[in-house]
Amino acid sequence: MQNPLSRIHPRLNRLKFGFRLAIAVLIGALAAGGCGYHVAGHAAQLPSEWKAIAVPAFTNDTTRDRIEQRFTQAVIREFITRTKYHVVQDTQSADAVLHGEVVSIETSPVLFEATTGQVTTMLVTVHVKVQLIDNKTLKPVYQNDDMVFRNEYQISSDVKSFFEEQDPALDRMSRDLASHLVSDVLENF
Repeated sequence: MQNPLSRIHPRLNRLKFGFRLAIAVLIGALAAGGCGYHVAGHAAQLPSEWKAIAVPAFTNDTTRDRIEQRFTQAVIREFITRTKYHVVQDTQSADAVLHGEVVSIETSPVLFEATTGQVTTMLVTVHVKVQLIDNKTLKPVYQNDDMVFRNEYQISSDVKSFFEEQDPALDRMSRDLASHLVSDVLENF
């Protein structure tokens, strides 16, 4: 008769090996954490001597009225809430200047109401040019000539509600774009 422990013993050895492998992977991951890797969206790594960033009004190459104002305000708000830098209007007194240009904004239907065929969700695509210039060297510290931002937004089929929802939807889109933009700027350092 065979000892029941002899059948368990090989399985136990495999479990021990698996446990040791998991511990080694965990230790390796923790060690890599100290080697310059970081979680996105944490502390800003812009030059430490910078105190102020200017964000002049974005330029608008689209037919959408005042979209550049919404984007500029949202980017300013995002810099204020996520960084220690003062956002100033005067470009000469700033350590860096963030220039932005709204190149295009497009919408396309994504979802339709099954019974009526009316559009219920739109995909909004925005193309923006952005450049962060160091005021001392006058060289770009960050540049993206085609930052593409896409997001889906639900719309109401009721005409009155649609026009009431348009401004809040643009505000949400501006905040989303600003969050992505500031993350890109901060994470490139």
